[in-house]
Amino acid sequence: MQENQHSTNHKYCENFFHRTRLKTQEVKIGSKTIGGENPILIQSMTTTDTMDTTSTVEQSIRMIEAGCELVRVTAPSKSEAENLKNIKNDLLKAGYNTPIVADIHFTPNAAEIAAKLVEKVRVNPGNYADKKKFEVIDYTDETYQEELIRIENKFTPLVQICKEHHTAMRIGTNHGSLSDRILSRYGDTPEGMVESALEFIKICEKNNFYNLVISMKASNTIVMVQAYRLLVAKMLDRGVVYPLHLGVTEAGDGEDGRIKSAVGIGALLEDGIGDTIRVSLTEEPEYEMPVAIKIANKYRSNKNDLAFSPFTNKLTYNPFQYEKRITKSIENIGGKNVPIVINDLSKKQKITAANLFSSGYIYSIQLDKWNILDQAADYIYIGNNTIDFEIPGTLRILCNYENWKENNRNKTNHFPLITNIEDLFEINSDQTCFINIIPESNYDWDMLIKYEKAIFILDSSFDNTTHIFRNFHNIFSENNISNPVVLKRKSSEADAETFQLHASSEIGSLFIDGFGDGIWLDSQQPNSIINSTSFGILQATRTRISKTEYISCPSCGRTLFDLQETTAKIRAVTSHLKGIKIGIMGCIVNGPGEMADADYGYVGTGPGKINLYKEKTVVKRNIPENEAVNSLVELIKENGDWTEPLNYNV
Repeated sequence: MQENQHSTNHKYCENFFHRTRLKTQEVKIGSKTIGGENPILIQSMTTTDTMDTTSTVEQSIRMIEAGCELVRVTAPSKSEAENLKNIKNDLLKAGYNTPIVADIHFTPNAAEIAAKLVEKVRVNPGNYADKKKFEVIDYTDETYQEELIRIENKFTPLVQICKEHHTAMRIGTNHGSLSDRILSRYGDTPEGMVESALEFIKICEKNNFYNLVISMKASNTIVMVQAYRLLVAKMLDRGVVYPLHLGVTEAGDGEDGRIKSAVGIGALLEDGIGDTIRVSLTEEPEYEMPVAIKIANKYRSNKNDLAFSPFTNKLTYNPFQYEKRITKSIENIGGKNVPIVINDLSKKQKITAANLFSSGYIYSIQLDKWNILDQAADYIYIGNNTIDFEIPGTLRILCNYENWKENNRNKTNHFPLITNIEDLFEINSDQTCFINIIPESNYDWDMLIKYEKAIFILDSSFDNTTHIFRNFHNIFSENNISNPVVLKRKSSEADAETFQLHASSEIGSLFIDGFGDGIWLDSQQPNSIINSTSFGILQATRTRISKTEYISCPSCGRTLFDLQETTAKIRAVTSHLKGIKIGIMGCIVNGPGEMADADYGYVGTGPGKINLYKEKTVVKRNIPENEAVNSLVELIKENGDWTEPLNYNV
């Protein structure tokens, strides 16, 4: 997106520095209402064959009882669309009136059937009326307009049916399935995603149909967040703000999928954006609901907010375009360094070599050496403790000022943490130090920046940490402060998953906006969970890649193989490949497009048959499923991206 097209102060939410719900139109979906002042609704999608009525109904009931408030079912052809009637009737007979959403891709006639039977249809502008062949087409304004007329003619019948039957519609743009036409004019950009949706929105409005919900999904959280922000800015300019469905596509499974989902969804909920959410995990759909509910619950109250007056009511950075805050490099922090991770061992009575294991350092007794993992913390905070063993050469130690002054001043890679500003006057201005900054206090920034090697630790335990730290971003920008910043979040969540989801929501948003040279999560959780969460947030925001990334779709009725089992098999042999992105797609609908950001792709093309991709290109076709994982490994080796896994002898 061109920077002069949208100023950095362009409004995309009600308030940049206080979480206020975005005012959207209300949309009725059967017994549910989305938007306005209504609570955030939770939804998910069945993974069964839509023609298997019994299995689909049984799974839907499990989803509903787990908290699902909208059940989405795939309808890839007319027969599946027609069977939605049987599924809906059986659910009603069982006492469940939860609205059903028909998921449509390439088949307008299926959408037109479904719109007469269920409460909502979801269409993807990228493939409802267009084909995707990854072709670059040079359109003139005249030929582009002709294409828009063709799309209008194809889409209008569905709009009229929805209007007649009071059926809601989600216009769901996906980053990976933008049409060749959109890509040719706008590129693979958030702006292209927004324009793709607006074309369909305008056709609906031309027909006086406004029962719309909009989504801007992507596997890349930065692209996703920027697309939603840009969409909201456009809708605010147009004067009609439709409710928004949030989700990160192909988030994956386990901890990675949860953190990535929370980063993308939470970054928007932090600004009051979002009326319904779906967490897309490569797991059974009923497992998605507890995760989505925990994310949504964070935004249903503001119990521990800090009231503050923002430095300015404008943003000093562009929220529609990623640009890392420019900072000086001190030690291995700031400048062009990746964000660092600080782990806290200060609560240990005595720190031993074994304590470093949870921070990514493994000591081999037999070899008398340290093995350093890809997810090894860069700094360990020891508080008032001391370390009486030889530490790895890459590890740095942070301790309280008095402890540093008395015991560690002359030790290599040991640095003081200043919590009392008066202690600064006792050290030289060129001494590397960390200064703890709490948002409740006022600071003399002119004095602090005289300490040229000072790293600021922004320390917050408030529920509105995102907005507090955003205000610091403005303070530093306006005062030309280039000292590196570590973002520290204190929390007391007893549940590990809740801790991961809430930390990811708050801190992830800031890294998406280019703010933060390090992360420090202060929690009662085990250090191994804190460490993996810290690295997970950086991975999900693509600010520090420390492991293989799996762009893996959730199962649905179109899936041609067991996604969970296959993902586990691929993880087992590739998880050591740092920085490689592997797309694992169940069918050709979501395959080539959704994993276009991946280095390698594993896509189902028919029962028991797999196509392998190198980026966007098919390189091996119709491989038997029982040979496909090994073929994927061979493909990675052929392209020089393979390394052998390390074996640690401890």
